[in-house]
Amino acid sequence: MKFDTIIIGGGLSGLTAGIELSRKGQKCLIVSSGQSALHFFSGSFELCSLSENPFDAIASLDERHPYSKMGLETVKELSLKVKPMFKEVGITLKGVKDANHWRITPLGVLKRAWLTMDEYATVPVDGVMPWKKVAVLNIDGFLDFHTSYIAAGLAEKGVECSVHSINMPELERLRKNPTEMRSTNIAKTLTGELIGTLAARINEFAKDVDAVLMPAVVGLTGGSDVLRLKEKVDRPLHFLATLPPSVPGIRVQMMLKKHFQKLGGTYMLGDSVVGGVFEDGKLKSIRTTNHGETEFEADNFILASGSFFSKGLVSDIDGVREPVFGLDVDYAENRPDWYRRNLFEAQPYMSFGVSTDASLRVSKNGNTIPNIYAAGSVLSGFHPMKQGCGAGVSILTSLYVADQVINK
Repeated sequence: MKFDTIIIGGGLSGLTAGIELSRKGQKCLIVSSGQSALHFFSGSFELCSLSENPFDAIASLDERHPYSKMGLETVKELSLKVKPMFKEVGITLKGVKDANHWRITPLGVLKRAWLTMDEYATVPVDGVMPWKKVAVLNIDGFLDFHTSYIAAGLAEKGVECSVHSINMPELERLRKNPTEMRSTNIAKTLTGELIGTLAARINEFAKDVDAVLMPAVVGLTGGSDVLRLKEKVDRPLHFLATLPPSVPGIRVQMMLKKHFQKLGGTYMLGDSVVGGVFEDGKLKSIRTTNHGETEFEADNFILASGSFFSKGLVSDIDGVREPVFGLDVDYAENRPDWYRRNLFEAQPYMSFGVSTDASLRVSKNGNTIPNIYAAGSVLSGFHPMKQGCGAGVSILTSLYVADQVINK
């Protein structure tokens, strides 16, 4: 089978590249092994959290950082595409291009974010809390949302909090087994007519507050349940992130996938690339686990397979390697240099990834492969947690390599 571009990895990065290429008329295939980092999604996308204006920090990043390879002006130009792309998919994001706001973490502390899903609680860039008094609600029996931490964190910011638990008899079956009382299972139940029942329970605690905060356990398959719930609640309702799995993250992935397929893309779920055929220094075709000896050919390939979590990178006693094609990887050869004893320092292993040139083309045995590009967390040279740039790198590098492919 022949495609214009084959993308290895079906998470945020792979789907972003697939949508951009499909919009430009390319015939694309995405090969996805399954779960991606979107299942851990906080509801917010970070561009760079090192400063109030993300572009101020980006201008001073190390030359090995993917943003530096792309160039500051290119990063600025591509950042303007993000909100319109997600709006086209059906996801509304709030935030401005050149200023970070604050999101509220599951521990009740504020963390910088660039763009946040519209239904999530955010705090303006100046850090002044938008409410004087809030009700913090949880679903009775749901253990992955800690109201006491959230209330304590907000209280330090001068917000008066009342904490309440909502009892929904419809969830009794899940409540009998704590392992079943997970965010995704709750969201599967709290839909349809139960949205009205949930709103009535919330309104019992929403009489004398400025806003209501609750866990993001509504709207697994689409945003309509979220909108209906917000309309029926008497006070402004905002969601907060829970421990994984992330309901909005799964919804984002499902909506991106649906939009990619609507544009004519082919999405192979539950499959993995096991190798490829090279000719004249280029990758000609790939083989997958589920399709045996069938070869999938393309003019260009995008490696968006993720980092260690997604097995886009693997490590063993001999070092760190890229398992599909044996590509060159940037990593510290001395194993003790992979980590720092202080957990909260920037851990070196998080910056390991495949070697690329300024066009984000990969290399093998020191030779650049002209038709394989890398995007997202498989790239080297950045610290997604310390620099607060993981989602931004995933989205913008995908748009960047899509442009490289189109303009070849």
